[in-house]
Amino acid sequence: MTDPTTTIHVDQFLAHPPAKVWRVLTEPDLIARWLMPNDFAPVVGHRFTMRTQPRPGQGFDGWVHGEVREVDPPRRLRWAWRGGGLDTEVSWTLVPEGRGTRLFLEHSGFDPDDPLQQRTARLLDGGWRSHVWARLADALATCGPSV
Repeated sequence: MTDPTTTIHVDQFLAHPPAKVWRVLTEPDLIARWLMPNDFAPVVGHRFTMRTQPRPGQGFDGWVHGEVREVDPPRRLRWAWRGGGLDTEVSWTLVPEGRGTRLFLEHSGFDPDDPLQQRTARLLDGGWRSHVWARLADALATCGPSV
C-alpha cells in the first residue's frame, strides 16, 4: 500500500536558458508539441482548454479545462487543471542554473481519500516524469533560439 498522493513534485535540469524554457511552457504551438493541443495564453485569468485521448476507465473525457493563475516571466507559471473529476493546480518554477534551467513542476490538489483521484495521480506522476518530460526536452531541442 502506498501513501496517498496530494502533490506530484518533479525536478529536472534542462540544458537551455530560462527564456527558452519559458517559451516552451507558454506558447500554444510549443505546448502542443509536448503536452496537448490547446488555446493557452500566458495572461492571468485566461481560461483555456487542452485536448487529448479520452480515458473512460479513468472517468476522463479527454478535455482539461484550465485557468491561468500566475504569470511571472521567466520565473513562475501556475494554472488550474480541471477534468476527469480533478480540480487541481499545476505550477512551474524556473531557476537559472549554470548555462541551463532547473525546472520544478508541482501538480497539487489530489484528494487523498478519493480512489479515482489517487489512481489518476499515480498515472499523471508517471506521465509527467517519463514521456511528457522527454517530449518537453524534444520541443526545447527543436524550437529554435529564444528571442
